[in-house]
Amino acid sequence: MSRAVQRFTESLFNTEGYRAHHRSVEDEYLQMLLTNTLGHTFYADAHDLLTQAAETHEAMIELNPEFMAKALGFARQKGFMRLQPIYGLAVLSKARPDLFVQVFKHVILIPPDLMDFLTILKGMGRGQGGRAVKRQVALFLRQTSEYWAIKYGGRGRGYNLGDAIATAHPIPTDERQQALFRYLRGHETTLADLPQIAAVQQLKKAGKDKERIRLIREGKLPYETVTGAVTANKKIWEALLYQMPTFALLRHLNLLDREGLLEHPQHLRYVVERLSDAEALRKSKILPLRFAAAYGQVKHPVVKEALAQAVDLTFQSLPKLPGRTAILLDISGSMDGEYLRTGSVFALALYKKTGGNSVFLTFDHEVHDPQPSRNASIMLQASRIRARGGTDTGAPMRRLAELQEYVDQIIIITDEQQNEGSPFYTELQRYRAKINRKAMAFVVDLSPYRGAMVPKEDLNTHYIYGWSDQVLAYISAAAQGFDSMSAHVSRIELDRLQGEESRHIVKRG
Repeated sequence: MSRAVQRFTESLFNTEGYRAHHRSVEDEYLQMLLTNTLGHTFYADAHDLLTQAAETHEAMIELNPEFMAKALGFARQKGFMRLQPIYGLAVLSKARPDLFVQVFKHVILIPPDLMDFLTILKGMGRGQGGRAVKRQVALFLRQTSEYWAIKYGGRGRGYNLGDAIATAHPIPTDERQQALFRYLRGHETTLADLPQIAAVQQLKKAGKDKERIRLIREGKLPYETVTGAVTANKKIWEALLYQMPTFALLRHLNLLDREGLLEHPQHLRYVVERLSDAEALRKSKILPLRFAAAYGQVKHPVVKEALAQAVDLTFQSLPKLPGRTAILLDISGSMDGEYLRTGSVFALALYKKTGGNSVFLTFDHEVHDPQPSRNASIMLQASRIRARGGTDTGAPMRRLAELQEYVDQIIIITDEQQNEGSPFYTELQRYRAKINRKAMAFVVDLSPYRGAMVPKEDLNTHYIYGWSDQVLAYISAAAQGFDSMSAHVSRIELDRLQGEESRHIVKRG
């Protein structure tokens, strides 16, 4: 038994020394993929998380490589995570080239994914990765377009498209792409069939704003290329505004405000319309978290209101929860920052989805009633929730029992880092014995920490990891008797991963 696998059988305690339970290796792998962003956490630094992630990838290779392949695709496609699925793909490419071939296209979606993948391979001492890797890279590169070339062709710290072409030697689809490959490799080539690239070259030489704006609009040039070629002023940003993808628009709202563009009624109306288009928001696949982050940064009141509406719109089409629900939100000190912002948005979205047929409590070492509103925006209410105090995960369950609240499902949103009081599972068992023995529990874990509050033998408790809007859809399905998150991933067919939703979530038994 390898050290990586042995780790899953050791006694487990959380970071504060409280006894914790093991989940299955599949559950822990999903948790790592869907939450481990290698960013700041309260109890662990990036090095600790990276070490833990590497061990978990190694254990999955040994224990269940088929599940690993499916989980990598699920995390990238449905969880909207990048680095951990890409890292896992690099691990998989050596141990199981057959599974690597099946899942590659579901993990490597855009050129930055490929660049990170090749950089990770090099860091592992794998060089170019071998024949199976080069073949998949070559197939991916046959999608290369002028847009990719001007947006991702620049030289950075790692690989670029030109390096990837030199490594994999893809066969161009036509003469135009052959010219594009030559350009990306730095070889002399005619730009007659490459109008966007020609526009970029002309932009660098253009001396007047009028000519620059014409080239930006006619060439449909992305903002990264434009700002890398010329110094952007108000007129340049005005031209770029109408070509920005939604995610780029979100990132640059403050800059647009500083440039005075949002004071112009036409520009402001355009921005608000973009943020209010429910169908466009759905297609953009931008996490509610991104809108929540922008809401906290933007000062313009009309834009803030539009962002608040955008958050509500991202949850609008999701199914409602059946029965009566208890929503328990951890607001302790370790949740401060992104965890609390994300958790608050989810908790309030859940509350609205219940149509008021729920109990909403926040807790630290005590329990609080935030008095939520079904009518006020999610973001306005979330912005008022503050982190404080220690963590007693059993406290909100005791309050439910004291209030004699009969609920069908209990949803607790937490990083699971108990540091005082009685354990959640102890109080959950008491609640089931006293109030509702069939009560289902859902632990929405937003953190990458190991350990669980509930043992895996409890089949009426579901663990859910990450923060994509799929969380609410899964809870709704599971509340009606559907299986665990890891069981759902196990049933995924890799060749049909794109577009998979609840079709693969089936009833237990």
